[in-house]
Amino acid sequence: MLKVMFLCTGNSCRSQMAEGLARHYGKGLIEPFSAGLLPAGVHPRAVEVMKEVGIDISKQTSDPIDRELLCEMDIIVTLCGHAEASCPSTPPEIKRLHWPINDPVGTVGSEEKIMKEFRRARDEIRERVIQLIEDIKSGRIP
Repeated sequence: MLKVMFLCTGNSCRSQMAEGLARHYGKGLIEPFSAGLLPAGVHPRAVEVMKEVGIDISKQTSDPIDRELLCEMDIIVTLCGHAEASCPSTPPEIKRLHWPINDPVGTVGSEEKIMKEFRRARDEIRERVIQLIEDIKSGRIP
């Protein structure tokens, strides 16, 4: 089973959704983790939009980057530019991927507009997680 770490700044939304999606779609193939540069707690709207697709991330925790755990990963995925630029260096054998997903947390406006952005982020991350799993299964990503 491949260990995959999803990183973003707050480990509250994008990386949490990625972890939940990877656990759901990559069962038996991926052991997912998530962490953040400045952990801010799991965002309630992220929990809500994930429940809409049948995935419960309410028990996941918002964690800081653990350097030792990071070095045990097979793949590290950054979901924001800040995490990509600030992620500690890792051994060269760890595959690094960057998925620049716009952060829905800063969205202002109506509740409908805000939730639409959370759903957009979830759906974009879901597509990328499914593609990652397909790439792993086909051997395009070792």
